[in-house]
Amino acid sequence: MAMLIKNKNMAFSLILMCLFVVYPMANAQISGLLGGATVVNIQGLVTCSTNGSVSTNTTSIPPFAGVPVLLQCAGQNVTTTTTGANGVFSFPSSTVLPISLLSTLLNSGCRAIVTAPLSTCNASLPTNGLLTAPLNLAGTIVTGGINILQFVNGLFRLV
Repeated sequence: MAMLIKNKNMAFSLILMCLFVVYPMANAQISGLLGGATVVNIQGLVTCSTNGSVSTNTTSIPPFAGVPVLLQCAGQNVTTTTTGANGVFSFPSSTVLPISLLSTLLNSGCRAIVTAPLSTCNASLPTNGLLTAPLNLAGTIVTGGINILQFVNGLFRLV
């Protein structure tokens, strides 16, 4: 029994030591990313659907046009925009995030929220609840000392 406890303590110590080694490296990567100018693009598509789908087997689902979309990070409302006629929204990079929230965005701590009820686009859909979607990093480009981070929404779900 004493050997088992000793091995558990050793395993815990090794895991703890690995965390101490890995954390500064991850932090340095984020800091390195912030070393140059950083541009954040957040774009997405909202459809008139409770599950974020764009089509069924027989018909396409229309876009949810002209509705407000809220960017929320770590429970804090950051900014809003409105979907276009095609249901596409975009948060301009100049108004997206204070740099303090960039790590929250990178760690999946931000989401897009449609603040209008679904019944606005289709009377047969629910009047209660909000459409929410996580934001996912789609890619990064580093060019001329500028870091461009492109985020897109995951599937919107009715909550």
